[in-house]
Amino acid sequence: MTHEQTRLQDDAFFMQAALKEAHKAELIGEVPIGAVIVHKGKIIARGHNKRETLQDVTLHAEMVAIRQACRHQKSWRLDDCDLYVTLEPCVMCAGAIVQARIRTVYYGATDPKAGAVGSIINIFDLKHNHRVAWQGLLLQESCSQILKDFFARRRAADKAAGSRATRRATAQAEQATRQGLLTDRTKPGNQP
Repeated sequence: MTHEQTRLQDDAFFMQAALKEAHKAELIGEVPIGAVIVHKGKIIARGHNKRETLQDVTLHAEMVAIRQACRHQKSWRLDDCDLYVTLEPCVMCAGAIVQARIRTVYYGATDPKAGAVGSIINIFDLKHNHRVAWQGLLLQESCSQILKDFFARRRAADKAAGSRATRRATAQAEQATRQGLLTDRTKPGNQP
């Protein structure tokens, strides 16, 4: 096996690990996006979306993984690290990737609505103190399919619930119940 074949095999392995993280997000009702960060051939951080679960806009899969990698490395500089993510990073995540000095980003599916590594803008091409190498479309079909399936189910739930707002209120109430936070005042249909 050539060096190039070995590298491609390793890239596929790490993207599969990111897909496993995406499935974890899906299981908790999050948009199924996952990420892993690799240092010297080993996964040192994993992340999946937690934005809805924890109601924190910064908890994209990449951000969760970057925070974990910084703790692991005991440094905000992740210069010798590579990030594998199932969806093209957004502006926030691409900016954090540059700031963390991640060496290379590999992503699966493109994001024509919010992608910041070529779809709408390429943050990595802007003049910065650090250049990030990148490669898109790694295991594109698998990374795209999990998102397509998720949003098809969500649209069906919206239609069944009568509206997106109704589905959102029901989902928030179910989440609050799971977390033991639901009171009679916060149940759907009750006025405060």
